[in-house]
Amino acid sequence: MNSLDLKALEIFRTVVIEGGVSKAAVKLNRVQSNISTRIKQLERQLGKKLFLRQGRGLTLTPDGHLLLSYTERLLQLSMEASEALSEGKPKGIFRIGSMESAAAVRLPEILSRYHQLYPEVKIELETDTAGALMKRLLNYDIEIAFVAEPVSFDAINTQPVFEEKLVLVAPPSFPSLEKTSKISGKTVIAFKTGCAYRRYLEEWLLESGIVPGGIMAVDSNLTVLACVSAGTGFAVVPQSILDMVATKGQFQIHSLPKKFAQIKTLLAWRTDYQSTKLDALREILSAS
Repeated sequence: MNSLDLKALEIFRTVVIEGGVSKAAVKLNRVQSNISTRIKQLERQLGKKLFLRQGRGLTLTPDGHLLLSYTERLLQLSMEASEALSEGKPKGIFRIGSMESAAAVRLPEILSRYHQLYPEVKIELETDTAGALMKRLLNYDIEIAFVAEPVSFDAINTQPVFEEKLVLVAPPSFPSLEKTSKISGKTVIAFKTGCAYRRYLEEWLLESGIVPGGIMAVDSNLTVLACVSAGTGFAVVPQSILDMVATKGQFQIHSLPKKFAQIKTLLAWRTDYQSTKLDALREILSAS
């Protein structure tokens, strides 16, 4: 079998990410027929079917999933080799994942500084829960991630970068938070499962004997605060988020017990990942 063409693998990966040939063609600025031909050529070369068509979409076959795992690693190694043999100045695409709170409060100044120093780096910043980000990191979808502790994977290196204070917030209409047991039966406003802050909240509720009336899952801190302000329920959020928005008079704010009140944000990257882009970012973070 002939060696695999990295360009063909990049096309294959783009079809997977975009969910189809037409979107991949737009992403890569190619005609659809060219994308379809390259995928068919790749399948013939491998002697394997990579996609199954379901309605208007494409689904990876088991062989397709296997190839994708190798594709991510091969493209990453190609990028790292190119960087290592260059003059050492960071450049290229830098795919960063982050929890929304860190992206909103902690990263703007740092990434602005990074852009000023290394304008040839194109940063692609995506937000998600800590759990989802770790999966994406391990799947080679992103190069690094800013996630909450703890992280316990042998394949992942971490570096503490920020520390957040978590506080309980509730609307003024709720009973006084001086007796937190009174919020039993009230709705919890939280991110979906996989959010580290939600995990801390659930552990605190369990230890405190507080039984919520239900959980409303949302997808942003601003939505969390809006729902709490409207009287829907209570939540746990980083103090830094409250400091960023005008919240005076809109909430009751209550400190959590110490073991639930402090949580570190970690910079995480795969142990097999090395790049001047990461080195430059770690240097900026250490100086901040």
